[in-house]
Amino acid sequence: MKAVLLVGGEGTRLRPLTCNTVKAMVPVLNRPFMEHMIRYLSSHGVDDIILALCYLPEHIERYLGDGSKFGVRLTYVMEESPLGTAGAVKNAESYLDDVFLVFNGDIYTDIDLRAMLSFHHQREAKVTIALTPVEDPTAYGLIETEVDGRVKRFLEKPSWDEVTTNLINAGVYILDREVLQDIPPNTHFMFEHHLFPGLLAKGVPVYGYSTDAYWIDIGTPEKYLQLHCDLLQGKSTSSLCKEIRDKEGTRRPESFIHPTAEIEGPVIIGSGCSIGSGVRIKGPVTIGEGCIILEGAIVEKAVLWHNVRVGKQAIIKSCVVGDNSLIGDGSSVDQSSVIGDHVTITQDSHVMPDTKIWPGTKM
Repeated sequence: MKAVLLVGGEGTRLRPLTCNTVKAMVPVLNRPFMEHMIRYLSSHGVDDIILALCYLPEHIERYLGDGSKFGVRLTYVMEESPLGTAGAVKNAESYLDDVFLVFNGDIYTDIDLRAMLSFHHQREAKVTIALTPVEDPTAYGLIETEVDGRVKRFLEKPSWDEVTTNLINAGVYILDREVLQDIPPNTHFMFEHHLFPGLLAKGVPVYGYSTDAYWIDIGTPEKYLQLHCDLLQGKSTSSLCKEIRDKEGTRRPESFIHPTAEIEGPVIIGSGCSIGSGVRIKGPVTIGEGCIILEGAIVEKAVLWHNVRVGKQAIIKSCVVGDNSLIGDGSSVDQSSVIGDHVTITQDSHVMPDTKIWPGTKM
């Protein structure tokens, strides 16, 4: 089966993490997010993937290549200007089969794609939209369906008194190629606002596939951190996650860990790290390659990218720290803070909760 992966742009909601890193390549358990997505698609029988790109494609192509090392074939399709979700798929039309998958590149999920495809064929649908339940549906677009799953109407970001369901668009679609004729070429066009409501108005069979599979939109730093915690705690699983946990959660390749360091899992430690005496690490924690954590430091529920240096007696809790950043001796970085790459936090500083520090900053 073929799939279009909507890679998207620079990831403004994930800043400052994506100022110098393409959103699709932010690390998740020390592997680029895009690698997780490709391995997931491959595990569900998707072996031909079209990447719809509009921002810094060379960063992605340099790592992924032609996809052969992941057992898939990758095709890169660029947009000269942003075309929206549906417009990006229209731009890749010449590469597509009669039935194909579309996947939003901002989400992580373990939806059973084979079961969804079977549902699509059984209902003789032209479009099938994966639906997932959320606690606060007012922040999303709701989709009301009949008992058999046929979509009745779309409701964009309703007030609470308008809410009739907690099922939202999960950003995973199965489409029959013929619906692409309703998308104008070289035009900014959205599935949610344009194509799907238009098809519904014409009486085209559009269905919703309800699932309680794991699902998260990683578009914000808070959700990005939550994804790490969930994967380390086994709330979602994949062959790649298991491979990483088995390799870096136990053997910790080529890293030094002082015998007095206390490590309480789940923890992932990349290669070439140094963990000093009296360090306390309490999971869920992900530590990237080449990180140095000096004597007496504390790291709890955090994600450290590559080559981060944590000073003596420093404290890092519930936050994300970008590549090549320095947390000075005796400093603390508090709840929900996000530190960009190449940041220096000087000795005995305190970063307040919910602070975002941009790349290259010294404070």
